[in-house]
Amino acid sequence: MEQPKSTADESYFEQSFIQPSMEKFEDFETVKKEGSLTTTLVSNGCVDFRGGIADKQTTGGWKASPFIIVNEVAERLAFFAIAVNMVAYLVFEMRQALPNAATHVTDWIGAAYVLTLFGAFVADAYLGRFKTIIIFSCIYTVGMVLLTVSASVDSFRPPPCTVRPCNQATNSQTAFLYGALGLIALGTGGIKPCVSSFGADQFDEADSREMVKKYSFFNWFFFAINMGALLGITVLVYIQDKKGWTWGFGIPTGLMICSVVILAAGVRYYRYQKPMGSPFTRFIQVVVASVRNHWSGVEVARDAQLYEVKTDKSDIFGVRKLAHTAQYKFLDKAAVMTDPEGNPKSRWMLCTVTQVEEFKCFIRVLPIWASTIALALSFSQLSTFFVSQASKTDRKLGHNFEIPAGSVPFFAAINALILVPIYEKFMVPIIRKRTGHPRGMTSLQRMGVGLFVSIFAMASAALVEKKRRDELSPLSKMSVFWLLPQFFLMGTAEVFTYVGQLEFFYDEATDGTRSISSAMFLSEIGIGSWLSTALVKIIEGTTGGVQEGWLRNDLNKSKLNYFYWILTAINGVNFLVYLWVARYYKGRHGTSTSMIDEDEE
Repeated sequence: MEQPKSTADESYFEQSFIQPSMEKFEDFETVKKEGSLTTTLVSNGCVDFRGGIADKQTTGGWKASPFIIVNEVAERLAFFAIAVNMVAYLVFEMRQALPNAATHVTDWIGAAYVLTLFGAFVADAYLGRFKTIIIFSCIYTVGMVLLTVSASVDSFRPPPCTVRPCNQATNSQTAFLYGALGLIALGTGGIKPCVSSFGADQFDEADSREMVKKYSFFNWFFFAINMGALLGITVLVYIQDKKGWTWGFGIPTGLMICSVVILAAGVRYYRYQKPMGSPFTRFIQVVVASVRNHWSGVEVARDAQLYEVKTDKSDIFGVRKLAHTAQYKFLDKAAVMTDPEGNPKSRWMLCTVTQVEEFKCFIRVLPIWASTIALALSFSQLSTFFVSQASKTDRKLGHNFEIPAGSVPFFAAINALILVPIYEKFMVPIIRKRTGHPRGMTSLQRMGVGLFVSIFAMASAALVEKKRRDELSPLSKMSVFWLLPQFFLMGTAEVFTYVGQLEFFYDEATDGTRSISSAMFLSEIGIGSWLSTALVKIIEGTTGGVQEGWLRNDLNKSKLNYFYWILTAINGVNFLVYLWVARYYKGRHGTSTSMIDEDEE
């Protein structure tokens, strides 16, 4: 079902992207009426840095995208360098036990990704995506500076361990380190939900040529993310291993500073969407009005009059009108007009159809969101137990070079770098011929493939760990390349699921919920990390703790393969749940967008 064309998205333009003005909109309407509107102007309400209607010839597209991608590459590089190094830093420098260090890192990763919900709220309600990225990139950089100070100044770490037992980190030393990590997590929370949506804003959805480029952008954006991760877990980990923690944290700090400058350099090329107010406030208004009218005995009959403003534009700033759908009829009570001649005084009592449909769109994606969290639980092992597993293998290449344990996730990142261009350039055209779908597979199908592959990734990890423990020998170690299948499969699962989520959550979002929608799937990574921590704690508590249980300080005496089998089972059950949820999913126009028959918008 095609949404009726509207000028609602063009209802408010600004003298600049900081200072609002209605003059631009009035001029634009006049030009339209005179029939002289050029096709080079965008139709999605975006403005340029001067506040005029953005011109496709001078703004957006691949003219603007490289600046955005560079910022994300630098952030990803720094984040991964910290994630894979932090367990070792906490164990060897801050004197923490391995299981505690691993859970602290997963908790930190979880916090960083859950904070994306806060960053998205700030962007949608107050600052807009560009200013949010800039401000939170600066916060991120401050955190990196403090982390570098913690690693380079002796007074911020315990003294070298010369006699057992070693001195533990003091409360002030730990607080300083966690303060730095907290700022980095906050910065991550502001950058991540905005950068992909800001990149997608550079492409006009009403232009079929730019729509194709937008989906290509998602693939190459993911490619760039993995390039940053690859550099973080290879070059920076190697530098840290050879030069020390100061260099290992100092270099990404410098790169983050450069990325902020590069992002700011692209100001003239960007297309800007204005903040549209808090979507959460609008959601609560719908709930309150629905419940209030339900208690008043309001029913939604077939001939019920649902309230909508009579203008061409929605009354939500910058949001196009949405057509009514039959799903979640209870929420329609918020828009039932009990007095057709009356004027609504408050949105807490009567909401528009567009406001109700916006909330419905948000609710519709929640089952898909919940049924893909299990992959994030498994993915969190890449920077924790997979690295610990690698530390017990033979990582030598030749006589003079040994792969740092923290660089072993390189296998997953390089797989993504190889698979994305192969999928984009070769697989999509082949699949498109068979399915007739412009992207080869629907976003739901793509996520399903990733979730299916994740089952085999964790099964491979369990089998390899069992083999490693069975063949323990003081004279030889298992080659690190035995871990290649689990990293390869996990990287493949990430490619399909992550890009599918980027497409799905952006497409299913309304104009006023783009950043929030992006934050939803990013928050999965955080929740998955927290669930991993909870699962580790449960297993420790039920199997004998860190001395006698499955997950001990000494990995050679642990039964990590049992933990991996539990994750395999979780992924298997989750995949079946996802198939059921995706099969009956209805898109934001209320029509079927299942894995079998997705109605592209």
